[in-house]
Amino acid sequence: MFNIERRFEGISMRVDKFLWCVRYFKTRSLATTACKQGKVRLNDEIQKPSKDVFPGDKLRVRKNQINYELEILDLPKSRVGAKLVNIYVHDITPKEAFEKLDLLKYSKDYYRKKGTGRPTKKDRRDIDDWFENTDDGLDEKKDDGLEKKKDD
Repeated sequence: MFNIERRFEGISMRVDKFLWCVRYFKTRSLATTACKQGKVRLNDEIQKPSKDVFPGDKLRVRKNQINYELEILDLPKSRVGAKLVNIYVHDITPKEAFEKLDLLKYSKDYYRKKGTGRPTKKDRRDIDDWFENTDDGLDEKKDDGLEKKKDD
């Protein structure tokens, strides 16, 4: 009912402007681009950036591999500070989405991708440490090619 009353009062705001005002995007053009790419859904429908939102609507925003689910509580007059965002938006994103992101962060750089080029200095040190700590049955001294061989 609250949503219907607000619609008749004429209180509305564009989707892209709303997302910028409540700090889900750094610039309004980024919010507009996300809407055009279909990453913003209003009441489970893909919307254009110019679509009006009203209090009580539900937004789903795909950002950084997470589907944020938001419920609009009220509409701000302009961009608000980070502490005041909770007055206008209620975040109902499931915790599982954030857990999936953590798993992706940990698994992404576990192995080097083939063909990514030469190892970095840190990678090289890790490889050297691994070879020094690994006992593979060889008791030979590691030859770096830096020592000169003496002729007998």
